[in-house]
Amino acid sequence: MLAKVGHFPHHQPECPIVDPVQLGITENKQSVIDSSKVYTCSVEELIKQKLDSLTDTTDGFYVLDLGEVYRQHCLWQSLLPRIKPYFAIKANPDLRIITLLGSLGVGFDCASKGEIKSVLSCGVEPCRIIYANTCKEPSHLRFAGQNKVHKMTFDSADELYKIKQHSPNAELLLRILPDDSRSMLALGHKFGAPVSQCEELLQTAKDLELNVVGISFHVGTGCKDEMAFVDAAERAKQVFDIAKSLGFNFSLLNVGGGFPTDDLKVTTSFERIAAVLNPALDRLFPPNVEVMAEPGRFYVASAFTLCLNVIGRKAIDAKQNKYSYFVNDGTHGSFKSIVCGFPVLNPEVLMKKGEFLYNKDLYPVYPATIWGPTCDADDRLAVDVPLPLLDIGDWLVWKCMGAYSTAKSSEFNGFKNPSILYTNTSYEEMLNSYVPCHLFI
Repeated sequence: MLAKVGHFPHHQPECPIVDPVQLGITENKQSVIDSSKVYTCSVEELIKQKLDSLTDTTDGFYVLDLGEVYRQHCLWQSLLPRIKPYFAIKANPDLRIITLLGSLGVGFDCASKGEIKSVLSCGVEPCRIIYANTCKEPSHLRFAGQNKVHKMTFDSADELYKIKQHSPNAELLLRILPDDSRSMLALGHKFGAPVSQCEELLQTAKDLELNVVGISFHVGTGCKDEMAFVDAAERAKQVFDIAKSLGFNFSLLNVGGGFPTDDLKVTTSFERIAAVLNPALDRLFPPNVEVMAEPGRFYVASAFTLCLNVIGRKAIDAKQNKYSYFVNDGTHGSFKSIVCGFPVLNPEVLMKKGEFLYNKDLYPVYPATIWGPTCDADDRLAVDVPLPLLDIGDWLVWKCMGAYSTAKSSEFNGFKNPSILYTNTSYEEMLNSYVPCHLFI
């Protein structure tokens, strides 16, 4: 049973009215699948309808389930009720995701003028945006200030002088350096001030008459140990105390991102993080301290399913049914994260010789190598993955492809990015919750 969804109590303005055409919920009666609409069928059914409607094209495509984004939000509210999420749109800047999360009262973590403009264009109030980039371009700073986006981070004295010049009304969070060694991708070599430097930075901010309101940290992408969040919160408390001695009255803590999802296969989980982070926050920070976070992958990873066509085949050992297969997307497109060392789930057979096989294992499997379509010899997606013997024209499917896929993709060699189809498998639950119904009719 999904929890009722309401707005977060802290500084939550009235949700803007959005024209229902913007989301385009539609009945499932069309023979041609329309990527401008949002359907209400299952992911499997929409994929099947799409494949059945294909004529002379084998272009890859995504199915985005907005209902899965909604369910992730319900999970967040259930397990981390004190922490207001600010969705990190760098994970996936799809405007329908922004519109949906905006209607749920979620805030947004933006890193540039372009990201801020995208969020504002969806009717989100500036007070629900944090400019979470510790090194900001001056013109972007001015744009943020002119559009009343005041929450932002810093981790150096030079950034403070820049903010003083270009956005002096900012509400600042000092980003501190946590122990991020227990993550898949550490960020501390570029971002964050050691605790030992914080007193001097806060004194500089005070001398410049800038308004520092709290502390921010990020334990690294793909956290492997739930205690990393507790350790970082304890460091933040140290800096809260330092700030108090300098006359600051901090009211905001940002615990950042790094919340793992199933596709990362790390040794901790969102549930385990919540189990230790909640009591740590209550122990370290009084109720009047607002707590926020910057989840990105958490909201979108499991919401995207990618379907690709087998466009080529090459025998490695034909007697052993061992082949290389080529598909029409690769590491210059949806699989860019592979280059950064992040895993993706193994593909599954979607359609073989015209037979629809979603979530079905009907054939013997053999080790296969999967290549992308480009002329880059390193455009390789997987090695020795178990797959049936495939033919050119068959289809493969990858699940949990929503994080840093479309956001990082290019059109190298002229290969187009996959299109996106939309469905909402939580349609009925949304109608029965406090989600503004005009968005989903």
